Amino acid sequence: MLTDLAVRKAVARDKPYKLSDAGGLYLLVTKAGQRCWRVDYRFGKKRGTAALGVYPTVSLAEARAKRLEIKKQIADGMNPSAKRKIDKITGPLANVKSFQAMAEEWLDKAGREGRAEVTLGKLKWLLDFAHPIIGERKIGDIKAPDLLAVLRAVEKHGHYETARRLRSTCGQVFRYAIATGRADRDISADLRGAITVPKVTHRAAITDPAEAGALLRAIDAYSGYPVTHAALRLVPHVFVRPGELRHAEWTEFNLTKNVWTIPAEKTKMRVAHRVPLTRQVLAILEELREISGNRRYLFPAQGKRDRPMCENTINLALRRMGFDSKTMTAHGFRAMASTLLNEQGHWNPDAIERQLGHAESDDVRRAYARGEHWEERLAMMKSWSDYLDKLRSGAKILQGSFRKPPSAGIPG
Repeated sequence: MLTDLAVRKAVARDKPYKLSDAGGLYLLVTKAGQRCWRVDYRFGKKRGTAALGVYPTVSLAEARAKRLEIKKQIADGMNPSAKRKIDKITGPLANVKSFQAMAEEWLDKAGREGRAEVTLGKLKWLLDFAHPIIGERKIGDIKAPDLLAVLRAVEKHGHYETARRLRSTCGQVFRYAIATGRADRDISADLRGAITVPKVTHRAAITDPAEAGALLRAIDAYSGYPVTHAALRLVPHVFVRPGELRHAEWTEFNLTKNVWTIPAEKTKMRVAHRVPLTRQVLAILEELREISGNRRYLFPAQGKRDRPMCENTINLALRRMGFDSKTMTAHGFRAMASTLLNEQGHWNPDAIERQLGHAESDDVRRAYARGEHWEERLAMMKSWSDYLDKLRSGAKILQGSFRKPPSAGIPG
């Protein structure tokens, strides 16, 4: 067994030599006189040596403690060599432990994974509510009541849906911290049921055929900015999400194959989405090309060539036409199409869902329902545009379910 005195008196010799302690621990004295702690160990059938530091920076007692740590790793089934490699990779991360630093690191990761700028902006906006209260706290020390205080501060202003989303977003930060060794558990899970459940409010939409016809006629009579008018005329036919519409770029349109392909990074589900272009849509695009065909976006902001129209442009136009926020919204065109197409009874519900760009909610079903129903969607969109023309003209439309038997085929 070594003593502190023996270690202090160890001096250089002509050749490196070892002073043994116990349990594989020894002091290696180099020709230059440097005294290095080493421990030999066996993991499985392989022998290994671990460096424990240099004396006097690492004392004899500290070297023995490190030896015990190596022995414990082996007893727990971990190769000390592999542990050192992991520590080398995660070491720089271990110094980043505050909630705010973890949140920023997680947002960077989300950006690298292709999250849309709009989504990243919303996530950052949510997390900014937490930073004044827990941002500087070590994430592993934050308890459920601490996070609840953050959510209560948001609820105090009546923003219950924001509080719900903030709890979920903080949970993602905590789970990322667990994965990277900075936290032990996701304390947001303890707050299920502790915050106010927001009342579900469905987006306003016109789903009655006669009222839809009146809406289409009002759109035709709209006398505002021509680009906004074109967007209003186009959206009932394509019923994409408002953000997908206003960010539409001319390069996404194949006017030879009559299809609009929305890139994955612009869609909510992060999957490229195809929209068939009917003759009615092509006619609108032909008119629009004269206005914005030499620009990036189909619907540029007024006076700003390289920016899309504002997020609320369609809604403001609807208000100008007399449709209040409880009657119709930009998102309501999707509900209008979904409702009326399903009520027609001609179309496979899966084809309607695919055209809406929805993902199957059931994991097992999603694994098998990979077909795009493309041919049926082509026929459906052609029929839908023709149907809108009939509604606009005021033609009498029979309502009810007229679902055809499976053998009847798909209408043209």
